[in-house]
Amino acid sequence: MKEVLKNALYFGVGAAFLTKEKIEDLKADLVDRGKLTQDEGKQFVDELFKKSESVRDQLEIKVNQMVEDRIKQLNLVTSDEFAELRRQVKEMQAVLNKGEDE
Repeated sequence: MKEVLKNALYFGVGAAFLTKEKIEDLKADLVDRGKLTQDEGKQFVDELFKKSESVRDQLEIKVNQMVEDRIKQLNLVTSDEFAELRRQVKEMQAVLNKGEDE
């Protein structure tokens, strides 16, 4: 029963966005209602918090990858590419200015 409850909570409450405070509140509620002992509640909080961090990290990686893929599809210049173009323009300006001085 506890595993079913845990799994339902992982998916049902959006584990990626649970804060430590919300998880603690949920634990207190379950302990108060007799659904979990204090030790089970602590273990539950630890597991749920780790799961929420993991899901949040995976979500961040996925969103970053989607953004990068979209930038490539749109053929946008990255900041590194722009910096390289700026460097090349400065080099060309220096060569041109040097040629004018002669």
